[in-house]
Amino acid sequence: MSRPAPAEGHVLVVDAGSSSLHLAVLAPDGTVAARRDSDRAPGPGTADELRALLADAPRPGAAGHRVVHSGPRLRAHTRVDDAVRRELEEAAALAPLHVPPALAALDAARGELPDVPHVACFDTVFHNGLPLAAREYAVPAHWREEYGIRRYGFHGLSCAWALDRTAELLGRSARELQVVLVHLGGGCSATAVREGRSVDTTMGFTPLEGMAMSRRSGSVDPGAITWLQTRYGLSPQEVEDALNHRSGLLGLSGTSDDTRDLVYARARGDGRAAAALDVFTHSCRRAVAGVAASLERLDALVFTGEIGEDQPEVREEVCAGLGLLGLRGGLTVPGAADLAGPATHVGPPGSPVPVVVVPTGETGQVDAETRAVLRSGP
Repeated sequence: MSRPAPAEGHVLVVDAGSSSLHLAVLAPDGTVAARRDSDRAPGPGTADELRALLADAPRPGAAGHRVVHSGPRLRAHTRVDDAVRRELEEAAALAPLHVPPALAALDAARGELPDVPHVACFDTVFHNGLPLAAREYAVPAHWREEYGIRRYGFHGLSCAWALDRTAELLGRSARELQVVLVHLGGGCSATAVREGRSVDTTMGFTPLEGMAMSRRSGSVDPGAITWLQTRYGLSPQEVEDALNHRSGLLGLSGTSDDTRDLVYARARGDGRAAAALDVFTHSCRRAVAGVAASLERLDALVFTGEIGEDQPEVREEVCAGLGLLGLRGGLTVPGAADLAGPATHVGPPGSPVPVVVVPTGETGQVDAETRAVLRSGP
């Protein structure tokens, strides 16, 4: 009996984070046949994690890998060979929290499954068509031309998934919608989509730019950074560590980077928790309003990501402060049954702008993109 073509069989999806590893085997209809999650970053034990998953799963005919940054030369989701692997090594410097763990997991998977095609699926691809005005920084030409300084955008796999699920919910084509997609999780971003294309987004050259995040600062006046370096002698490594690991909700509250903890602490009178949530939701409102300026109208505001999906207080506070865009508070809180589906309305009755929650879907999108690459040929 012949094996099915790689695009028609089961697909192993590998999603490696800076402090986690998510593995899943998906059937051709998109259902999850097996999964394994770890709260440890990829490393020496990753091959063991893969073997443990594959021992209880259908044999995959292909593997898809989520990679945050494609680097300056890879412009599409692509099969991985040794040349592509070298390109990804160069991209690691642009996203040092995310790409090195993804490469460790990629290498382990290629070692365990050397006879199946491996496909790299990039978060940056969704934003490849950013218009010049949204893509370019106002910096010297040789920075842009020689050093490649430009805005890449991230969370693209999440955006693609959320856009399609929203279109299905609204009964419209994704290519006719104008929406703002808000991914709120460990990293946070807002993206404006017009006619199926990203036209503005808050993350830029790295995933550090934009709104305040769980442990990342988001945008900070560059003058403050150079001032810290010249006045107080902070090294680039100290600055990078502080902005990526000790800022955001954690830096503001001093206690937690988890909005659930902070909502609870605020209710008990913790002023720093309240301030952290105020900064966070204000940052999100400012991001939504900023990217919405690239649209002609707003057909929906879409929340996804762990916080966007699970934290109704954050959604409420964001929408209640965006009356200028036709949004308002009074959102409904979806139950577990609602969130088990692909998307759900949470806006108040009669709201002129639908508010939609889409459960996080990078795994499903990596599966879909992997199959599309394999169907397109070698």
